[in-house]
Amino acid sequence: MVSKTEETQLNRLENQVDNGGGGAWEYLCLVRKLKVRRSEKVLKYGLSILNDPKKRSALGPEEWTLYEQLAIAAMDCQCLDVAKNCIKVLHKKFPESKRVGRLDCMLLEAKGSWAEAEKAYSSLLEDNPLDQVIHKRRVAMAKAQGNISVAIEWLNKYLEIFMADHDAWRELADIYLSLQMYKQAAFCYEELLLSHPTVPLYHLTYADVLYTLGGLENLQTAKKYYASTIDLTGGKNTRALLGICLCTSAIARLSKGRSKEDKESPELQSLAAKVLEKEYKQRAADKLGLLTSALRSLKI
Repeated sequence: MVSKTEETQLNRLENQVDNGGGGAWEYLCLVRKLKVRRSEKVLKYGLSILNDPKKRSALGPEEWTLYEQLAIAAMDCQCLDVAKNCIKVLHKKFPESKRVGRLDCMLLEAKGSWAEAEKAYSSLLEDNPLDQVIHKRRVAMAKAQGNISVAIEWLNKYLEIFMADHDAWRELADIYLSLQMYKQAAFCYEELLLSHPTVPLYHLTYADVLYTLGGLENLQTAKKYYASTIDLTGGKNTRALLGICLCTSAIARLSKGRSKEDKESPELQSLAAKVLEKEYKQRAADKLGLLTSALRSLKI
């Protein structure tokens, strides 16, 4: 996940290079470090360096890293001839490299030769069953073909081996959410919360999933996670504040006729509503009427 500071730094450097201020190599290094997708820029600036003998020789061993980065960007932009030439250079330098072999498979993907790509990936996995990149490429390939059930199957198998990969858990959760498989998505976010208990986004999304599932127990738990989101963000998460109000209202409806011990205090809901009204007055005064109507419908 790229921070705001990192994104600002990247955009500033990109503007500098675009305006002829130099720093193309530094930009490419930062794109690689942050693992962001700026394929068109990478292709443009990567070619400008590799096509200049002086700039290329100045890279030293990093020249081969640039060839790899450029090959991937070229495939993403469907400039397959450029990608093929980069891979050819890498094969000449590293004839037995499995890493370069992965690029061959990716090129088959880019061409839409799915069966050949799958066969090539399977062959590479036989040599190294713990190659994370290949496992992830197979998932991506299944998604590209619309085989979501296969993507889920491979992601689950991958997570049996690499259980600490939070990006994979998020990907699996997103797939489940797209299929409205909320219980399975909730499980994924529980795994994420266990390994990253201080990330507000995981608290918030888990609360959203539980609220969607409904039921008194799920709503009560969702309210707790909305509250923890507010705590982790210093009270500045509008979505979590609205979540508190929605959960409290829903819990009140489901708790009718129950004993007083089962009912929740409305204090947290009232506090959340006041903070929301204050935020809207300061940042979106023209929408304050809509907020007031929404809160009134929840009987706040």
